[in-house]
Amino acid sequence: MRLPDLDLTLIADRGVFASRAVDAGTVELLRHVPRPPPTGNLLDLGCGYGAIACALGLRSPQATVCAVDVNERALSATTENADRAGAANVRAVAASDVPADVTFAGIWSNPPIRIGKEALHGLLREWLVRLETDGSAWLVVHHHLGGDSLREWLTSEGWDASKIASRKGYRILKVSPRSKKPA
Repeated sequence: MRLPDLDLTLIADRGVFASRAVDAGTVELLRHVPRPPPTGNLLDLGCGYGAIACALGLRSPQATVCAVDVNERALSATTENADRAGAANVRAVAASDVPADVTFAGIWSNPPIRIGKEALHGLLREWLVRLETDGSAWLVVHHHLGGDSLREWLTSEGWDASKIASRKGYRILKVSPRSKKPA
Protein backbone atom coordinates (compact mmCIF):
# COMPACT_ATOMS: atom_id res chain seq x y z
CA MET A 1 0.00 0.00 0.00
CA ARG A 2 1.48 3.31 -1.07
CA LEU A 3 0.60 6.53 0.68
CA PRO A 4 2.43 9.87 0.53
CA ASP A 5 4.19 9.14 3.84
CA LEU A 6 4.20 5.32 3.92
CA ASP A 7 4.93 2.35 1.69
CA LEU A 8 3.70 -0.87 3.31
CA THR A 9 3.87 -4.43 2.05
CA LEU A 10 0.99 -6.28 3.67
CA ILE A 11 0.12 -9.96 3.65
CA ALA A 12 -3.46 -11.15 3.59
CA ASP A 13 -5.26 -14.43 3.99
CA ARG A 14 -8.23 -16.07 2.32
CA GLY A 15 -11.43 -15.32 4.13
CA VAL A 16 -10.27 -11.83 5.12
CA PHE A 17 -11.77 -8.71 3.54
CA ALA A 18 -9.82 -7.46 0.48
CA SER A 19 -7.43 -10.41 0.54
CA ARG A 20 -6.09 -9.69 -2.96
CA ALA A 21 -5.16 -6.04 -2.46
CA VAL A 22 -5.80 -3.19 -0.06
CA ASP A 23 -9.35 -1.97 -0.63
CA ALA A 24 -9.51 1.28 -2.61
CA GLY A 25 -11.77 2.79 0.04
CA THR A 26 -9.19 2.12 2.74
CA VAL A 27 -6.53 3.87 0.66
CA GLU A 28 -8.83 6.86 0.08
CA LEU A 29 -9.55 7.05 3.81
CA LEU A 30 -5.87 7.03 4.73
CA ARG A 31 -5.08 9.66 2.10
CA HIS A 32 -7.80 12.13 3.07
CA VAL A 33 -8.07 12.20 6.83
CA PRO A 34 -5.86 14.26 9.14
CA ARG A 35 -2.93 12.63 10.90
CA PRO A 36 -3.98 10.71 14.00
CA PRO A 37 -3.30 12.15 17.45
CA PRO A 38 0.31 11.48 18.49
CA THR A 39 -0.73 9.78 21.75
CA GLY A 40 -3.74 8.08 23.30
CA ASN A 41 -5.83 5.10 22.27
CA LEU A 42 -6.70 4.76 18.58
CA LEU A 43 -9.12 2.18 17.15
CA ASP A 44 -9.21 0.39 13.81
CA LEU A 45 -12.74 -1.02 13.83
CA GLY A 46 -13.05 -4.09 11.59
CA CYS A 47 -9.31 -4.18 10.99
CA GLY A 48 -9.16 -6.92 8.36
CA TYR A 49 -5.46 -7.64 7.89
CA GLY A 50 -4.44 -4.34 9.43
CA ALA A 51 -3.85 -1.76 6.68
CA ILE A 52 -5.41 1.04 8.73
CA ALA A 53 -3.94 -0.18 12.04
CA CYS A 54 -0.41 -0.34 10.60
CA ALA A 55 -0.71 3.14 9.08
CA LEU A 56 -2.00 4.53 12.40
CA GLY A 57 0.73 2.76 14.33
CA LEU A 58 3.49 4.14 12.12
CA ARG A 59 2.02 7.64 11.97
CA SER A 60 1.56 7.80 15.76
CA PRO A 61 4.22 5.57 17.34
CA GLN A 62 3.53 6.90 20.86
CA ALA A 63 -0.17 5.98 20.65
CA THR A 64 -1.71 2.59 21.34
CA VAL A 65 -3.56 1.23 18.33
CA CYS A 66 -6.31 -1.26 19.06
CA ALA A 67 -7.27 -3.31 15.99
CA VAL A 68 -10.50 -5.30 16.39
CA ASP A 69 -12.18 -7.80 14.12
CA VAL A 70 -14.45 -10.82 14.53
CA ASN A 71 -12.24 -12.88 12.20
CA GLU A 72 -9.34 -14.70 13.92
CA ARG A 73 -7.44 -14.92 10.61
CA ALA A 74 -7.71 -11.16 10.27
CA LEU A 75 -6.33 -10.63 13.77
CA SER A 76 -3.40 -12.96 13.07
CA ALA A 77 -2.64 -11.19 9.78
CA THR A 78 -2.85 -7.80 11.49
CA THR A 79 -0.36 -8.91 14.13
CA GLU A 80 2.01 -10.26 11.47
CA ASN A 81 1.69 -7.11 9.33
CA ALA A 82 2.28 -4.82 12.31
CA ASP A 83 5.37 -6.83 13.27
CA ARG A 84 6.72 -6.71 9.71
CA ALA A 85 6.04 -2.96 9.46
CA GLY A 86 7.65 -2.19 12.80
CA ALA A 87 4.39 -0.91 14.29
CA ALA A 88 5.01 -2.29 17.78
CA ASN A 89 2.15 -0.23 19.21
CA VAL A 90 -0.58 -2.17 17.33
CA ARG A 91 -2.63 -4.67 19.36
CA ALA A 92 -4.93 -6.95 17.35
CA VAL A 93 -7.66 -8.28 19.65
CA ALA A 94 -11.21 -9.55 19.70
CA ALA A 95 -13.73 -6.88 20.63
CA SER A 96 -14.52 -8.72 23.86
CA ASP A 97 -10.88 -8.30 24.93
CA VAL A 98 -11.08 -4.50 24.91
CA PRO A 99 -11.91 -3.36 28.47
CA ALA A 100 -15.24 -1.54 28.60
CA ASP A 101 -13.70 1.53 30.23
CA VAL A 102 -11.19 2.16 27.41
CA THR A 103 -12.00 5.25 25.36
CA PHE A 104 -10.50 6.34 22.05
CA ALA A 105 -8.99 9.58 20.82
CA GLY A 106 -10.00 8.46 17.33
CA ILE A 107 -11.69 5.65 15.45
CA TRP A 108 -10.97 4.70 11.84
CA SER A 109 -12.98 2.20 9.86
CA ASN A 110 -13.85 0.83 6.48
CA PRO A 111 -16.92 -0.65 8.18
CA PRO A 112 -18.27 -4.10 7.31
CA ILE A 113 -21.28 -2.84 5.34
CA ARG A 114 -22.17 -6.31 4.08
CA ILE A 115 -23.10 -7.54 7.59
CA GLY A 116 -26.40 -5.73 7.09
CA LYS A 117 -27.78 -2.41 8.19
CA GLU A 118 -29.08 -3.55 11.59
CA ALA A 119 -25.80 -5.26 12.55
CA LEU A 120 -23.74 -2.32 11.26
CA HIS A 121 -25.80 0.16 13.23
CA GLY A 122 -25.36 -1.96 16.36
CA LEU A 123 -21.60 -2.12 15.80
CA LEU A 124 -21.33 1.65 15.38
CA ARG A 125 -23.55 2.32 18.41
CA GLU A 126 -21.31 0.06 20.49
CA TRP A 127 -18.02 1.74 19.54
CA LEU A 128 -18.81 5.38 18.76
CA VAL A 129 -19.90 6.01 22.35
CA ARG A 130 -16.31 5.21 23.33
CA LEU A 131 -14.98 8.27 21.51
CA GLU A 132 -13.38 10.80 23.81
CA THR A 133 -15.20 14.14 23.99
CA ASP A 134 -12.82 15.79 21.55
CA GLY A 135 -12.31 12.65 19.43
CA SER A 136 -13.54 11.88 15.94
CA ALA A 137 -14.31 8.78 13.94
CA TRP A 138 -13.36 8.53 10.28
CA LEU A 139 -15.39 6.14 8.13
CA VAL A 140 -15.24 5.30 4.45
CA VAL A 141 -18.23 3.86 2.62
CA HIS A 142 -18.88 3.56 -1.08
CA HIS A 143 -21.80 5.62 -2.34
CA HIS A 144 -23.48 2.52 -3.83
CA LEU A 145 -23.22 0.75 -0.47
CA GLY A 146 -24.99 3.47 1.47
CA GLY A 147 -22.38 6.11 2.27
CA ASP A 148 -24.92 8.94 2.15
CA SER A 149 -27.64 7.09 4.05
CA LEU A 150 -25.12 6.11 6.73
CA ARG A 151 -24.30 9.78 7.27
CA GLU A 152 -28.01 10.58 7.59
CA TRP A 153 -28.50 7.73 10.08
CA LEU A 154 -25.54 8.87 12.19
CA THR A 155 -26.97 12.39 12.31
CA SER A 156 -30.37 11.01 13.35
CA GLU A 157 -28.61 9.12 16.17
CA GLY A 158 -27.22 12.37 17.58
CA TRP A 159 -23.75 12.48 16.03
CA ASP A 160 -22.18 15.27 14.02
CA ALA A 161 -21.58 13.43 10.76
CA SER A 162 -20.19 15.25 7.78
CA LYS A 163 -18.83 14.18 4.43
CA ILE A 164 -15.27 15.48 4.22
CA ALA A 165 -14.41 13.95 0.84
CA SER A 166 -15.97 12.13 -2.04
CA ARG A 167 -13.57 10.39 -4.39
CA LYS A 168 -13.93 7.44 -6.74
CA GLY A 169 -17.43 6.82 -5.40
CA TYR A 170 -16.29 6.65 -1.78
CA ARG A 171 -17.68 8.88 0.93
CA ILE A 172 -15.30 9.75 3.74
CA LEU A 173 -17.24 10.69 6.83
CA LYS A 174 -16.11 12.49 9.96
CA VAL A 175 -18.21 11.57 13.00
CA SER A 176 -17.96 13.49 16.27
CA PRO A 177 -19.99 13.79 19.44
CA ARG A 178 -22.68 16.43 18.86
CA SER A 179 -21.60 18.44 21.89
CA LYS A 180 -18.32 19.17 20.15
CA LYS A 181 -18.22 22.63 18.60
CA PRO A 182 -17.25 22.76 14.90
CA ALA A 183 -13.64 23.70 14.20
